[in-house]
Amino acid sequence: MAKKIFINLPVADLNKAMAFYTNIGFTNNPVFTDETAACMVLSDEIYAMLLTHDKFSEFTNKMIIDAKTGIGVINSISVDSLDEVNTMADAALKSGGTEPTPPKDYGFMQQRSFHDLDGHHWEVLYMDMSKMPG
Repeated sequence: MAKKIFINLPVADLNKAMAFYTNIGFTNNPVFTDETAACMVLSDEIYAMLLTHDKFSEFTNKMIIDAKTGIGVINSISVDSLDEVNTMADAALKSGGTEPTPPKDYGFMQQRSFHDLDGHHWEVLYMDMSKMPG
């Protein structure tokens, strides 16, 4: 069985966060969704668990950071083309996200970054290994 990753994110407004993630290409798995949490699926191996602050607090005794003013993690997703990079990043911006840095082109890799509605930092990238230096 393939390993899976579940990214747990505290969100201020569960319904707005679900709409944002739907707009950038995730789908909701209703089996693991209720009024305190939503399971948003990007692929068979990648899931974002959107948790209300109260629900998130059940899993930690640490203070929840304000991701709009501080950072604790950068979530990066690779996609199959530069068009997919731009589609996801543009959808994030149209859905209320922000772009913290301009797009980057490293020759073999193109990358765009965005913050979701709660300030969580995401990067979406495409790598063309045939252009990898050296």
